[in-house]
Amino acid sequence: MKLKLTTLALGALMAAGPAMADLVFPSLSYRTGPYAANGIPFADGYADYFTLLNERDGGIGGVKAKVIECETGYNTEKGVECYESTKGEGSLLYQPLSTGITYQLIPKVTADGIPMHSMGYGRTSAKNGSVFNYIFNYPANYWDGASVAIKYLLSENGDSLEGKKIALVYHNSAYGKEPIRTLEELAKKHGYELILLPVDHPGQEQKSQWLQVRRDRPDYVIMWGWGVMNSVAIQEAVNIRFPMDHFIGIWWSGSENDVIPAGEGADGYKALTFHNVGSDYPLFGDLKTYVLDAGKAAGAGDQVGTALYNRGLYAAMLAAEAAKTAQELSGTKDITPAQMRDGMEALEITEAKMAELGLPNFGPEFKVSCENHGGDGLGAIVQWDAKAKQWNMITDYISPDEDVLQPLIAEDSEAYAKENNITPGCN
Repeated sequence: MKLKLTTLALGALMAAGPAMADLVFPSLSYRTGPYAANGIPFADGYADYFTLLNERDGGIGGVKAKVIECETGYNTEKGVECYESTKGEGSLLYQPLSTGITYQLIPKVTADGIPMHSMGYGRTSAKNGSVFNYIFNYPANYWDGASVAIKYLLSENGDSLEGKKIALVYHNSAYGKEPIRTLEELAKKHGYELILLPVDHPGQEQKSQWLQVRRDRPDYVIMWGWGVMNSVAIQEAVNIRFPMDHFIGIWWSGSENDVIPAGEGADGYKALTFHNVGSDYPLFGDLKTYVLDAGKAAGAGDQVGTALYNRGLYAAMLAAEAAKTAQELSGTKDITPAQMRDGMEALEITEAKMAELGLPNFGPEFKVSCENHGGDGLGAIVQWDAKAKQWNMITDYISPDEDVLQPLIAEDSEAYAKENNITPGCN
């Protein structure tokens, strides 16, 4: 009798087929340190989206997603350690949320054959997929952001910035230095004067930079900040009475954490974005039902709908859609990192797909290819309403100046290929 039951059980197990492994998405998060206030909402949004897919849909293509969080503290060395300790867990995709970590991981993930998505950050020239086969930075990169900011300022000034002064207040790191070359090239084209004002990590001391702003009287200030640097800069701008509507941050300088500390003084501050704002989308109803009310949220649930929570959620959505694409291309649900890479390179985001996912008009349409790992680089401007304590999108999506950017991307990526003995090519 015991033998018969065992045989039946074995037969049932064989009929069910082999159990599929989880689809593993590491999260190189930072919930501690001077950048935690911005790292936490992104990590929450990233994790909560995958939890939603597991609870509502049974995973991605019937396979559960697993998020492995590893605390980096926004420290490059710790980020590399996190990568080394998690890459053997079946990891399909890395999202470091740090330009410094991204730069260090580019050769590592390429050698290991694991794709990396530096969404809106990292090395801009990784847009050239024929050189950076495993690196993706869609839907926009830092040079796109710099160009969109200048295009917006052109539209505000009768299509001329001749003789204007534009100051760049930037985090004195690889991240903050990314837009400088682009802004310099655009200055040559449009005739404005660029003033560079670096701010050392973590950015709590900025008195001298803002004294220079008061002395030089730039027409506009653009900020490439992160974490506590942003709120300090905005408060310093308030202190010297710099007009907030002439102050524009990159998308990493446009969260609620950046503006709320300055109270009414931050009213009118602007920032770039590559996705929409708020929580008025059908998907958030499902998040409430399946994740928040079910007690399965990654955090306290108080960040839902904020700028950085939405960005983490958006990153997870793009990862999940790339995984679905990989499953369709490969004909298997239990995909490998190489198949995930192929799915990312074949990803196409349409408005119909966004609406189907419960995120209508949440982000721009774009299509990835071997030649273009970065999408179309569209960006929009949001503005802070201090009274309502919310961001409002005040422009449509703006295209970057490809005539300036493409030669820069080609030059930088070709130099990287030469330095690393890479023969560019697409399969």
